[in-house]
Amino acid sequence: MAGLTREEQALIAPIARAPIEARTLEWAAINSGTANGAGLAAMAGRLAQAFAALPGEVRLVDPAPVEKVDAQGRPFMQPHGRHLVVSVRPEAERRVILTGHMDTVYPADHPFQTCDWLDPDTLHGPGTADMKGGLSLMLEGLLAYEQGAPTLGYDVFVNSDEETGSLSSNALIAELARNKLFALTYEPALPDGSMARARPGSGNYAVVIHGRSAHAGRNPEDGRNAVVAAADLALRLAAARREGLSVNPARIEGGAPNNTVPDLAILHFNLRPRTPELAEIAQALVAAAVEEVARQHGVSIHLHGGVSRPPKPISPRTEALYGLVSEAAADLGQTMSWKDTGGVCDGNNIAATGVPVLDTMGVLGGAIHSPDEFLLAGSLAPRAQLTALVLHRIDRKGFPA
Repeated sequence: MAGLTREEQALIAPIARAPIEARTLEWAAINSGTANGAGLAAMAGRLAQAFAALPGEVRLVDPAPVEKVDAQGRPFMQPHGRHLVVSVRPEAERRVILTGHMDTVYPADHPFQTCDWLDPDTLHGPGTADMKGGLSLMLEGLLAYEQGAPTLGYDVFVNSDEETGSLSSNALIAELARNKLFALTYEPALPDGSMARARPGSGNYAVVIHGRSAHAGRNPEDGRNAVVAAADLALRLAAARREGLSVNPARIEGGAPNNTVPDLAILHFNLRPRTPELAEIAQALVAAAVEEVARQHGVSIHLHGGVSRPPKPISPRTEALYGLVSEAAADLGQTMSWKDTGGVCDGNNIAATGVPVLDTMGVLGGAIHSPDEFLLAGSLAPRAQLTALVLHRIDRKGFPA
């Protein structure tokens, strides 16, 4: 750590693995799947208590309403948990935002519920890497930063619905990100220290198709088969895939008994455009396919959903942020590399506000969204040190406005 000043060495010296690890284990023991309201409430309470150690206001914010479609094609309001907001020095002229999520992909009845050690450094457990370890090290880094006569103001935002697209928190993300110098998001880095650069966008859709029922033997020609129309639409959407744009028809619901022409089908699909231009092209392709299928099959089609994660390109100010973090990591002796990724996260939504964001500031780990998820516990303290050092250096040296 020869590149650190004495002030910087003193700042990061108190950061240790033990308290970060203990919090991670405590939080990972709480099932906070996105649909588990009780678990999310418990997790939000623990987070509010822990982040109250910072010198700011802690509040839990109600989710925005989100409309979804059920298996009968009927809209309903999807419940979500509350979101955590911590505001520190809101009066400061220079402010940043740090974000994470408390929800995981594991529902309350999922068999993967407990942690165990695969070896002294590898903690296997639900949400350990994605991202309860990241939340814990974020807090430790902020606590250390607060000991160094800080002047930066910041908001901490932890939402309850990131794993399902942040539909109940996107507006709040945009509001909190506005006018910030930059953002740090605590998604996990890869085990070798690889960090995400550009990300594609993502949109989730539900297409409700209403046809006309009829007897499958006596007068099938009087029917309008909604399942056939859904299958046709799925094939058209799959054929729209091209360089920089993936389209994935994922599920068809609905149907009827074998002796009845089905009058209802619901097609669910996801698309991922690499650039904003491709996002516009994709939406036009979807609209054209829906119109043509409705016309050819004589059905009515209602489209629900849209691109909730805009593509995240890399701006010059984002490059400046990456450069600053890379230099800090090198001075700490941490290995770091960069690569574009196919995944999406709240970093996409922050970037859409024009704020530069680095969205893999969390723990090193892997196999996320699977029963093999793990974190490398030896990275907990170093990554907390990285948070403290980055904030301290920007506080002292500034960042392009």
